[in-house]
Amino acid sequence: MESSEVLWTWTAIDADTKLIVSYLVGPRITPNAWNLIWDLAARVINRPQITTDALAWYKGAIAEAFPDADYATLTKIYSAEPTGRYSPPRFVGEKSEVIIGSPDPRHISTSFVERQNLTMRMSMRRFTRLTNGFSKKQENHAHAVAIHFVHYNFARIHRTLRITPAMAAGITDHVWSIEEIIGLLDAAQQTAA
Repeated sequence: MESSEVLWTWTAIDADTKLIVSYLVGPRITPNAWNLIWDLAARVINRPQITTDALAWYKGAIAEAFPDADYATLTKIYSAEPTGRYSPPRFVGEKSEVIIGSPDPRHISTSFVERQNLTMRMSMRRFTRLTNGFSKKQENHAHAVAIHFVHYNFARIHRTLRITPAMAAGITDHVWSIEEIIGLLDAAQQTAA
């Protein structure tokens, strides 16, 4: 990156359609947690069930943006010892906590967003440490993430769904081509001119 600032990719995924409903690229600070949650609230029309990790900033943001939501946190517990140089510690358990409403315990999970994060890391070399593809400029990194999510939502057929997340959510009726995605940029440039 241009500075020593560490960037996070904040994401909100719909567990049923696998649609990335909202995302934000920025440092891990309170305003970004609030911005993600308020952007999500602007896009969701039904009463959602929300699960987050136990990052404290989410609690206030979700309570304000989604006062009628069913909301729980899920904390994963790991062993103290990593299994290798670049390997995470071994998973040993999890603890859920209901924060608002009555979330269905069977659906208190962060697995879908964790799997999507893996898909993102595997799809973009910018997220791979110790390579020449690692992002050096914040703006280019954010643009690459935006392109990834448009492709993921509209052009990539999800293996489990057998359609794109946008099709599963009823946003579109077909798999988008690369030409259609590029057409969005062309249309945006014409509108700006």
